[in-house]
Amino acid sequence: MIAASPPIDQRARALGVLRMSLTARCNLACPYCCPDAADPPGLLSLEQQLRLIRVASRLGAHTLRLTGGEPLLSDRLLPLLEQVALGRATPGNPLQGLRQVALTSNGALLTQERARALRAAGLERITISLDAVEGEVVARMAGLRGGESAGNRLIQQVLAGLEAARSAGFDPAVGALKLNAVIQRGVNDDQLIPLAMLARQQRLELRLIEYMDVGNRNGWAMEQVLPAAVMVDRISRQWPLSSLGRSPGGTALRWRYRDGVAAIGVIASISEPFCGDCNRLRITADGQAFTCLFAARGTDLKPALTSDDELERAICTLWQRRLDQYSEEGRGQAAFRTSPHAEMAYLGG
Repeated sequence: MIAASPPIDQRARALGVLRMSLTARCNLACPYCCPDAADPPGLLSLEQQLRLIRVASRLGAHTLRLTGGEPLLSDRLLPLLEQVALGRATPGNPLQGLRQVALTSNGALLTQERARALRAAGLERITISLDAVEGEVVARMAGLRGGESAGNRLIQQVLAGLEAARSAGFDPAVGALKLNAVIQRGVNDDQLIPLAMLARQQRLELRLIEYMDVGNRNGWAMEQVLPAAVMVDRISRQWPLSSLGRSPGGTALRWRYRDGVAAIGVIASISEPFCGDCNRLRITADGQAFTCLFAARGTDLKPALTSDDELERAICTLWQRRLDQYSEEGRGQAAFRTSPHAEMAYLGG
């Protein structure tokens, strides 16, 4: 059962989405993400992860998104999904408040067997990442050695992962399977139309993500950002689009093709920020809570993981103090540019 009075932050935003990272490791080395080679010490146990999900659900979190790094590298993924599904099926369990359990993956490790297992364990949605359709560009975006041939191998793995997910019952027609792409001006923006064509052929919703200034290692610069409005304009010239808007608390401005073939979404964290109704709490694999993707530091929740009540108090206190509005107010200020920030792979995106 959800708590009678879910916490509200100082900008009148309620908790709605729990993003939980299972690992900071990844099988790719995308330069915009800069994953770590090893996990941080003190990874949360399965019991601690379940407690966090249960308490967040009690406090109003209606969506659980499992992330990484690459979450398919975690041996905790299936056991966690199975326990969450059990809780959702148990009368009186706070996990009944979860409306959706989702996963973000690069798809390269998603075999048919694994996709079926994830579906059977209660996973409801998968978003798979692919930043180009040409091998050389894919290799560059994924940080792969081997150039075009390595990129082509990855493309085939991701396409096989998409097919495995579809075959396992993740239906793109109901939003259960989507394709993500980070677009970086001068690096892969020439892949915008080819990616849209691929997504249309696959009847997938394509999510186009502006290159974001998360972390310290990716060398971000504003001139490398291709604004979402430009992306939409380029695609609409090829296939006319109609606006669907953005749902409350959502990250994507959505558009549908007028010919009825799928849709696109653009995540405009840089050019059109959506801090005003941000409802996301991020938990790292070692139990640090971040109330903003661009935050410099998190709050260690491990001392509060001794009981549900202790954890509830800690999360409520953290959320009620929340003022984060970096994309709308802080970007460009010297203090934000020079202060250290957590890396994307550690935060779970």
